Amino acid sequence: MVVEAHRHCAICGKPIPLSESFCSDQCQEAFQLKQKQVAKQRKILLALVAIFVIIYFAFMFLK
Repeated sequence: MVVEAHRHCAICGKPIPLSESFCSDQCQEAFQLKQKQVAKQRKILLALVAIFVIIYFAFMFLK
């Protein structure tokens, strides 16, 4: 049994041709939405870390 070269959809896992990344427009949109959510979470985390560092240094120099 020979299996043709293929890849799998990044969202649903269906086999697709090597030249494509997603099996449908819905999967591509779901991937883009997930990427935006991850980027937003990363920015929020970075902002929280920056706030804690600023507060830490403020207390260090106010004593």
